[in-house]
Amino acid sequence: MTDPIRVLVADDHPIFRDGLAMLLTSVDGLEVVGTAADGVEAVAAATRLLPDVVVMDVQMPRLNGVEATRRLAVDAPGVGVVVLTMSEDDGTVFAAIRAGARGYLVKGAEQEEIVRAISTVAAGGAIFGVTLAQRIAEFFAAGPPQPTDAFPQLTAREREIFELLAAGRSNAQIAAALYLSPKTVRNNVSNVFAKLQVADRTEAILRAREAGLGR
Repeated sequence: MTDPIRVLVADDHPIFRDGLAMLLTSVDGLEVVGTAADGVEAVAAATRLLPDVVVMDVQMPRLNGVEATRRLAVDAPGVGVVVLTMSEDDGTVFAAIRAGARGYLVKGAEQEEIVRAISTVAAGGAIFGVTLAQRIAEFFAAGPPQPTDAFPQLTAREREIFELLAAGRSNAQIAAALYLSPKTVRNNVSNVFAKLQVADRTEAILRAREAGLGR
């Protein structure tokens, strides 16, 4: 008899998190060893429990799923990560793959698809949709990014805000320049940090300057 695949579920929405944990518990061959409500908890639980797979939401408080995945790649490289996203076109997923995730699931996926993704990653494989696989192939085929096409994972709005951020503008100044609410700017800045795998404004500006932005 083979050992069950040990799974940790990390998501900040308790109803979804608990529902997914219950669903996976009901599947033969899977064992849910723990849950986490944010990225900090996910890293701590994964390094302590060493599950075979972490099912990781990309948007979580305290520490987003991209940064949590990057830390696990260093602290617990034997733990596979499957990221959760609302959409296959979510650029954050691409950032998570670059951080070390080996697969992704769209929220609302069927049980069979969820189990297949977890099983594939637990066995050391990787599983991506056609759109994401194509994006990854294009990224590696393109070579070093040029200033005009750097950071393709950013939306047009995020790039617009990122360029102003790179020029040293504060959130308030960006909001005034683009006629946006401070909350909208904050949310977009957070998305930029997650997609670029940077921890703070200083690191984001350095990344931008390296790519020729904000000079």
